[in-house]
Amino acid sequence: MALAASARCCPPLLSSSASASISFPSSARAPALQRTRGGPGPRRRLQRCLCSQQFAERQTSGAQQQQQQQLERLFSNLNQATMKHEPGSVTSAIFLVAGTTVGAGILAIPAVTQEAGFLASAVTCIFCWIYMVVTGLLVAEVNVNTMCELGSGGVSLVSMAMRTLGTSGVRTACVSYLFIHYALLVAYVARSSEIITNSLGIPLWESATLFSLVFGGLCYFGSQRVIGAVNGFLVFSILASFTALVVVASGNLQWSSLLEANFAAAPQSIPIIALSFVYQNVVPVLCTNLEGDLSKVRKAIVVGTAIPLALFLTWDAVLLGTIPGLAGDGTIIDPLEQLRSSNGTVGPIVEAFSFLAIGTSYIGFVLGLSDFIADLLKLPSGQNKPLPYVVTLVPPLVLSLLDPEIFFKALDFAGTYGVLVLFGVFPAAMSWSERYSDDLEAPVPPIVPGGKFTLAFVMGGALLVIFSEIFKDIMQLQGLH
Repeated sequence: MALAASARCCPPLLSSSASASISFPSSARAPALQRTRGGPGPRRRLQRCLCSQQFAERQTSGAQQQQQQQLERLFSNLNQATMKHEPGSVTSAIFLVAGTTVGAGILAIPAVTQEAGFLASAVTCIFCWIYMVVTGLLVAEVNVNTMCELGSGGVSLVSMAMRTLGTSGVRTACVSYLFIHYALLVAYVARSSEIITNSLGIPLWESATLFSLVFGGLCYFGSQRVIGAVNGFLVFSILASFTALVVVASGNLQWSSLLEANFAAAPQSIPIIALSFVYQNVVPVLCTNLEGDLSKVRKAIVVGTAIPLALFLTWDAVLLGTIPGLAGDGTIIDPLEQLRSSNGTVGPIVEAFSFLAIGTSYIGFVLGLSDFIADLLKLPSGQNKPLPYVVTLVPPLVLSLLDPEIFFKALDFAGTYGVLVLFGVFPAAMSWSERYSDDLEAPVPPIVPGGKFTLAFVMGGALLVIFSEIFKDIMQLQGLH
C-alpha cells in the first residue's frame, strides 16, 4: 500500500515538551537511535492526548465518541500536494498482511504434515496461527511505543531492537534477518530450477541461472510501477491456479483421510508452518500507514492472517485427502510431487502454482535483502547500485547448485533458526524489556494480555522448538558417523 507523501503529528497528541507538529517523509529511514540510561534531560515523546476527557464534558454523547475515535491515531498522514488527510485503509492493510503471508512456504506444508495427518496438522496450523498473531501484535505494540518516544513514524525493527535490547539485540536481529533471507532464497532457486528443468528439459544449472537472471534483473532494472504490475499479475495467477487446482484435485478427495491423526509427529512440522505465517516484517509499515491506531492494526493482523490460514487448511486437506494412509506410516514423500505425477491434468496446474508462488516470494525477498545490504554497506539511498544485488543473488544461486535437494532443508533451517528467533523470541523479549524495565516508558497500554506469563510462554515455546531441533540435528550427525 502506498504511503502518503507526508505525515504530520496532530498537535493535541503531543506532550508539552513537543507541542509543535512534526513532519517527515514517508519513505525516510528512522533516525539513528541512541539507547540512553538515565540521561540528563527529559526524552521527547509522542503520546496520546489526555485532554479528550475535558472536551467530552462540553459535547454530546455522539460528539464524545467521534472525538475519542479521532484521537486513537498518533499522527495524521497528509498529502503534501493537496494537504488533505489520507488515513490508511484497513482493507488495504489486510490484503498487505495476507499477500505477505502467502508465499512459497505453502508448497512444503503437505510434505511436512503428511506423517501427522490432516486432523493433527490442522490443530498444529491453528496453534501456529495464534502464536504468530500474538508475536505480530507484540511487534506492533513495541513499534508504536518507539514512535511515541522518537516522535516520528517509519520505525524499523532495528530501531526497536536498539531501544529495547541494546547493541547485542541489534546484532542478533541483523544476523537473523540475513539468515532468513539467504536460506529462503536458496530454497526458492532450488525449487524453481527443478520446475524449469522438468518443463524445458535443460540442465539444472541453466535453469537456476535463468531464473536468477530474469527475476533478479526485474528487481534491478524494473521501476516500481513495472515490478508492481508484474507482482500483481503473479498474485492474480496464483489465485486462479490455486482455485483450478482445488477444483480438479478435490474430485479424488477421500473424506475419511481427513480424520487421520498422529499427534506425536505434529511438532516436527512447526518450523515450516511458522515460516509460512511470517508477516511481521510489514507490521512497522502497517503502524505507519494506519497512523499508529492499534485497534486498526490489530484488525488488519487478525483478519489478514486468517485468510492464509483458511488457504493453508484447504491446501493441506486437498493434498493429504487425495493420498490416504500417510499418517504414522513413516514414509516420507512429497504429496505435491505424487499428485503431479499421478494426474495428467493436475500436474501442469501444480507446476504453475508452485512456480508463481516462488516467483512472488523471490521478488519480495530480493528487494528486501538488497535494500538491507545497501544500508549495511552505507550506500546512498535512492540509487540502484549493482553490488547489493550481486551479493543478494549469487550466494543463493551457488548454494542451490551445490545441493539441488536443499529446498525442504533450507525452509526447515529458516523456520527454526531464523523465524522463531527473529519473530518468536525477539518480540516477546522486546516487549518484556519495554514493559518491565525502569529505563523505558510505554505510553501505549499493552494490547496482548497475560503479562509476564504470556511473554514467557512465547519465548519459551520458541526456544523449546529451537533446542529440540538442535538436538535432533546433532543426533542425525552422530548417526552419520
